[in-house]
Amino acid sequence: MARHARDAMTRIAIMTDETGWHTGRLKKAFRARGVDARCVDLADCRIDTTWAPHGLAIPGFGHALPDAVFVRGIAGGTFEQVTLRLGILHALRECGVPVYNDARAIERSVDKSMTSFLLNRYGVPTPATWTCESAAFAQRVLMREAAAGRKVVMKPLFGSQGKGLERPDIALPSLAGFNEVAYLQRYIDAGSPGFDWRVLVIGNEAVAAMKRVGGDGWIHNFARGARCEPAELTPALADTAVRASNALGLDYAGVDLIACDERPLVLEVNGVAAWRGLQSVTPLDIAARLVDDLLDRKLAATQRKLALASGDASA
Repeated sequence: MARHARDAMTRIAIMTDETGWHTGRLKKAFRARGVDARCVDLADCRIDTTWAPHGLAIPGFGHALPDAVFVRGIAGGTFEQVTLRLGILHALRECGVPVYNDARAIERSVDKSMTSFLLNRYGVPTPATWTCESAAFAQRVLMREAAAGRKVVMKPLFGSQGKGLERPDIALPSLAGFNEVAYLQRYIDAGSPGFDWRVLVIGNEAVAAMKRVGGDGWIHNFARGARCEPAELTPALADTAVRASNALGLDYAGVDLIACDERPLVLEVNGVAAWRGLQSVTPLDIAARLVDDLLDRKLAATQRKLALASGDASA
């Protein structure tokens, strides 16, 4: 593996720009498995072709690399900064380090337009969506939907926690406030008091669900004041959430769904999902389940491949 042979303990890097409740839970779960986990800020990592043998420097790991990486957070920044941080994750994968979730999957989930494209492509039920740079086309969509008695939600292409959402009636907001890109999604009325679901998928299994009730008007994010309530993980919810996670190639995902005509529709898929609200309404130890999946499925698969390759080479 990437670590020194003399170091028998598995070493994990938790990539995060801040430490707190989530990283504390993860480190505790890793310790329970006898694993050394340390927090690393991607902004402190570097590509360095003089740094033998990998050309990749990860603070706290010397000239070695972690055995695996858990991506808990990627700080915002300039286009160049974010590109470099994702590049570090790409480079780790190229070096054979399992990354949970890897950069390709995170890029798909962070870009709402690609999320919508992939959900539609793989037949996962999701509201009608339009993304473009043309204010004229977006205005025509808005007028057409209004004429049919429907509304749309306008969202930042990159964003989370319900920030920056608008529900225009007839006049389209200026694209300047949305970085010159219009992302429009057909509005689904959740009733009053409204709610949606958050389903957590780990590996290939939906493991927990909650309702997010109320909040800031029609926005039902926990960060916007929604109340978390336990929810039954029905077969329809579980199946739809797992299909959404698989469509984006995620190891773990927070899938947001809403009821429409008695079936769940996927609104968003979060590739760096928080779970503090969900943990408050489920007895499942979410951090432990995530750690088990990383170690027992993803890291174990990498180790098996290395063992096979080593056996072939000796043969």
